[in-house]
Amino acid sequence: MRGRQDLTSPLSLQVNGVTHALRLDNRTTLLDALREHLDLTGTKKGCDHGQCGACTVLVGGRRVNSCLLLAVTCDEPVTTVEGLAAEDGRLHPLQEAFISHDALQCGYCTPGQICSAVAMLDEAAAGHPSHVTPPDQLHRGGPAALTAEEIRERMSGNICRCGAYPNIVDAIAGAVEEASS
Repeated sequence: MRGRQDLTSPLSLQVNGVTHALRLDNRTTLLDALREHLDLTGTKKGCDHGQCGACTVLVGGRRVNSCLLLAVTCDEPVTTVEGLAAEDGRLHPLQEAFISHDALQCGYCTPGQICSAVAMLDEAAAGHPSHVTPPDQLHRGGPAALTAEEIRERMSGNICRCGAYPNIVDAIAGAVEEASS
């Protein structure tokens, strides 16, 4: 009889600017590593199938559903909602906008919504089109115009079961307006 195979791996995971040395089961998702091994509970477990967006974090600046990414494959820096605030404790402008526009009700989806919005603004600034980007803007290079329709489309991977969508769109638009003034 053969001995049991070790199903764990050592990994170095950089989260919110801090490097963590971990040894995890190879099947551990980034979401479970964050919540269960690093006690970063801002990232929420919603559907656990990549359909709701509650677990959205930034990996290398790109938004990902952390419930679908194995922690052992994560070799770029991870930013969670806890890591968005400035070192002096000031909230990220999108966090402030969500509060000032009352863009949350129960708050469960809010961390994923905010992380997704941060990456979405970077994508738009880089000129990445969406499904609703007007044809005359597709290849002009430069930032994509963030209309309410554009924001809704770009945030469509994040579900809010309370239905705070109008305020979420207003919060993102408000943060964009604030940043440009």
